[in-house]
Amino acid sequence: MSDTTTSSTTTRDTVILGSGCSGLTAAIYAARANLKPLVLEGHEPGGQLSITTLVENFPGWPQGVQGPELIDNMKQQAVRFGAELKMAHLVSADLSKHPYELNLGTGTEPIRTRTLIIASGASARWLNLPSEQALIGHGVSSCATCDGFFASGKEIAVVGGGDSAMEEALFLTRFASKVTVINRTDHFRASHIMMERAVAHPNITLLSSKVVVEVLGVEEKDVRGVVLRDTKTDKLSTLPVSFLFLGIGHTPNARMFAGQLDLDPDGYILTHGNVFPTHNGKEVPGVFACGDIQDRRYRQAITAAGTGCMAALEVEKFLEEHGR
Repeated sequence: MSDTTTSSTTTRDTVILGSGCSGLTAAIYAARANLKPLVLEGHEPGGQLSITTLVENFPGWPQGVQGPELIDNMKQQAVRFGAELKMAHLVSADLSKHPYELNLGTGTEPIRTRTLIIASGASARWLNLPSEQALIGHGVSSCATCDGFFASGKEIAVVGGGDSAMEEALFLTRFASKVTVINRTDHFRASHIMMERAVAHPNITLLSSKVVVEVLGVEEKDVRGVVLRDTKTDKLSTLPVSFLFLGIGHTPNARMFAGQLDLDPDGYILTHGNVFPTHNGKEVPGVFACGDIQDRRYRQAITAAGTGCMAALEVEKFLEEHGR
C-alpha cells in the first residue's frame, strides 16, 4: 500500500492502542526496530496489572513484583528505545482507507498510521460498590489464576452464576478451604457439566438469590466478609470470608471496531494466526490485535506479552514488505 493522502512526515509507521503488558511489549519491540511507535495509553493506563498488587508468575521475578512496578518498568524500557506514550484514548477509527485514521476526540487532526496494533484489553466487570473498589488488590480480585495462591487456606467467595464463576470456583478449591459461589438469581447460567462439577465438589457451596451489597474490611484494608441481600426477601446477612473473587466476566474494549473488524458474540476481536484480525473473514492488512482484546481463554500477563511481541514483529515485516 502507498501513502496517497499524507506525506511520510505526518503519518506514523505504527500506533499502539493500550499500555498494558501486550501494548508495552509491542512498543518495546517496535521501538527497538526504530519504528518510533506512538502508544495511546487508553482509559486504563497500564491495564489490569496497574490495579494488581503482587505478581508472582511473571518470569524473571523470583520474589514477585508489584503490578504497577512491572508496568512502570516496561514503560521506561519502551521509552528508552524511542517509543512515545500519550495519555489519550481512541474515540473512533477509520480502517476503510490507508493510512488508517484515529480520532482522539480532542478537536485535533486525526492521527494517521500505516499500521495499527490493537492492545486495548478487556475490562473486568465489577459490582461497582465503593467498598469493593476500595479493596481491589487487598482481597478483592477478578482473576483467580493471578491471585488464587493468596487465598490459600482461607474461606472465600466467588460472585457469579455462569461458566466463568464455576471455573474460578473449581480452580480456587486448590487453595481455599471453602468456596462459596454467590448468584443473584435462583437459576445458575453455567453449563450442565460445570454445574455438576461444582455441586459434586465437597468444598464448594452454592448460594442463590443473593447479591453482595457491601464488602467488609475497608478500614483494615483486608477483606473480612461480605454483606448479602436476599433478592426475594430483602433480608440482610453476613458471610465471613477472607477473599472475594468476581466471576462475572470481562468486557473487551473493542466497541469502536464493530463493523470494521470481525468480533465474536461477546465483543472480542476474532483473529487467526494469533494476531491477525479479519473483516468479513478476510485479513485486514497492517492491523494486528494482541492481548486480552482477542484472548478470552488465558488472560495472563505473560501470554499478553507474547502476543504483543508477535504483533510488533508482524508490523516490522509488513512495513518492510511495503517499502518502509
